Amino acid sequence: MARYHQLLNLLGTSCLLLLLAACSFSAGASPAVTSKKADLLRSASVSILPGTTFYTYRGHSSSVFGVAWSPDGHRIASASLDGTVQVWDDATGNHSLIYHGHAGPVFTAAWSPDGKRIASGGYDKTVQIWDAATGKHVLTYRGHTALVNAVSWSPDGQYIASASDDGTVQIWDARTGKHLVTYPDHPDHVTDVQWSPDGKRIAAASDNGTVQIWDVTTGRHLVTYGDHRDGIWSISWSPDGTRIASTGVHASVQVWNAMTGNTIMSYEGHSNYVHIVAWSPDGKYIASGGFDQTVRIWNAETGNTLLTYPMQYTTVVTLAWSLDSTHIASAGLDQVNALVGQVVQVWQA
Repeated sequence: MARYHQLLNLLGTSCLLLLLAACSFSAGASPAVTSKKADLLRSASVSILPGTTFYTYRGHSSSVFGVAWSPDGHRIASASLDGTVQVWDDATGNHSLIYHGHAGPVFTAAWSPDGKRIASGGYDKTVQIWDAATGKHVLTYRGHTALVNAVSWSPDGQYIASASDDGTVQIWDARTGKHLVTYPDHPDHVTDVQWSPDGKRIAAASDNGTVQIWDVTTGRHLVTYGDHRDGIWSISWSPDGTRIASTGVHASVQVWNAMTGNTIMSYEGHSNYVHIVAWSPDGKYIASGGFDQTVRIWNAETGNTLLTYPMQYTTVVTLAWSLDSTHIASAGLDQVNALVGQVVQVWQA
């Protein structure tokens, strides 16, 4: 549990207490939302400034560690230490469903390319696939021997890559759950995995400070990126598949050539560790957040900071772009006020 154990320790929070709280969530809690969007959009003459919060989703009873926007841009899924994944409307925050299939904290959730299914993974070492409209369980993948940090669908929706603290990336059939291949080359915990936009490559990050890229068809190792000084927690492909942004136990975001592994640019501006990075769907921006209580938005070409958004929680753990690259959903941990860490904010990018 190295990635999240380190995160919680750095916050001065007891990991054990959080896990116990996560496993004893109130199943009857009613999701709530605090919304400003209706007021903001009531008049076409109102200018909505970057950093304006549209609403705050309050459906979880413990910290949120993963958010994901649906491919159609209308729904958001959030994964939490309370053991649930919740789905809600991206425009209003109105709750749709709660998935209770995991036995313990859930760290990650990802929509299938057609938006009909969601894959989620967590502390119980499983990846579960379920119907995004009804919450009905479809299948459970049990190939890992430690907690699951990340999942990624292939662009055609046929396969899933999952990354685990057991040091492996595993590829398996999303329809049957049949294991297909294991990439065991990481000597440490695998913290993130992302399928390339063209579906031909897989990139995975590790606590050992490297990102490795494999050819999906042949399984051949293609590139190792090792310019980070310490562990890497998050990676994101550019939409054209030529570059990767990565970050982790340091205060910078690095962008590098996905074919050669050469560093292109280092974005400096955060004052503490950066936990999450995400490339906007239009390719123009990169968003990053971490231990300095901010989300920064960068010009992807120049590295210039376009917006620094101060968050109400002490550490930004997760964020996701809307389909049209105009909004960001973000969540985090708070070492002082646990209730703050239970919310997801949706705001103008």
